[in-house]
Amino acid sequence: METSRPERLLRLHEVSELTSLGKSTINLWVAQGKFPAPTALSTTIKVWRQSDIDAWIASVFAGEQLHDSPKAQTQQRFYSPQNQICASSHGECV
Repeated sequence: METSRPERLLRLHEVSELTSLGKSTINLWVAQGKFPAPTALSTTIKVWRQSDIDAWIASVFAGEQLHDSPKAQTQQRFYSPQNQICASSHGECV
């Protein structure tokens, strides 16, 4: 009979390492609803289930994660050899 391993719980520094996000970004995104919320084990200890973090990472790569940052909304610009601003590396220049 196969025994399943218990769910692994992650602290903030581990979540930060797995996602490459800063700790303050994680806390901000939790408050904004952009990142899974932790579970409080006590008044000073909060943890995330590894499966929740894995699912969030998968959603980012599947294109399901919304990016509200101004940088993400800004169209990428390319410059031609004549220093003209172009909409894409193969598009028309302004």
